[in-house]
Amino acid sequence: MKRFPIFLLAFVTVLFACTSQATTPETTTESTREVTRINLPMGYIADPQYAPFYVAVEKGYFAEEGIELEFDYSYETDGMVLVGANQRPFAIVSGDQVILARAQGLPVVYVLEWFQRFPIAVISKSSANVKTPQDLAGHSIGLPGFFGASYVGYLGILSAAGLQPEDVSTSEIGFTQVESLLTDKVEVIVGYINNEPVQLVSMGEDVNVIDVADYIDMVANGIITNETVIKENPELVEGFVRATLRGIQDTLADPAGAFEISKKYVEGMDDGRMPVLEASLPIWQADRLGITTADSWQQTQTILLGAGLLDAPVENLEAAFTNAFVEKVQP
Repeated sequence: MKRFPIFLLAFVTVLFACTSQATTPETTTESTREVTRINLPMGYIADPQYAPFYVAVEKGYFAEEGIELEFDYSYETDGMVLVGANQRPFAIVSGDQVILARAQGLPVVYVLEWFQRFPIAVISKSSANVKTPQDLAGHSIGLPGFFGASYVGYLGILSAAGLQPEDVSTSEIGFTQVESLLTDKVEVIVGYINNEPVQLVSMGEDVNVIDVADYIDMVANGIITNETVIKENPELVEGFVRATLRGIQDTLADPAGAFEISKKYVEGMDDGRMPVLEASLPIWQADRLGITTADSWQQTQTILLGAGLLDAPVENLEAAFTNAFVEKVQP
């Protein structure tokens, strides 16, 4: 049975609940300086992979832009809904979800490509002998949910293998992938290549990892805003993009320092989590940070169409993304 992204119903609910609320960031004036308080939906739990944002906050990069940032570790689709309803100005979301949202009329716009490589992976114990996408047939697979980048990456791998959803058994396990695999609740999990495999290896587990990006090319995680914010407050978008890029640059230049900063933001994190950050660095690296390309968006849409998540191409796909802010702050 075809499963559809769940943010559609949530979007209607949020719109209904928020029709009387303000749709611009809360601002206050402190010593003649305006401060914009922003709650940023992250799409995952507190984790060292968010080091660029922790660094940018700790070093005052967001503060220099008049932004007071708070982290909201909720689902990616929740952030999409809130930004689409203009209840949040920004969120961290993958490009595939932007296309799906635009197809449903949400005026979201992708303004900075953070991950240069689609980071989703399919992970299993070596004993399961799942080494290629074709090997997934007949196995039980655990997903964080039937939505978001993990779900789309999973569908992409099935498509690459010539498999149908009914060829495997899937279940929703939330963000318990590592525990679910170790306890044999499922035979295969879907997660981020810079997270779950690293954790499992650090625990001494021998695993096989299928990198989705080796088989499909899609726009990965980045910063979204919406058309209203871009029109009414472009300076806020510019400042947010500039601070984020500075955080990415500093993290790439000094991973060890970024990891130490991250300890202040990820409760209970010890040095054993450093490999997560180290595994993230190659995914973020680019000749020019933050830039996204029209070709990758077209390929992402083609994959979504092939997976049956889109009934037809999105009208004016070019409106779903812009490099204007990255190019302005990083000529």
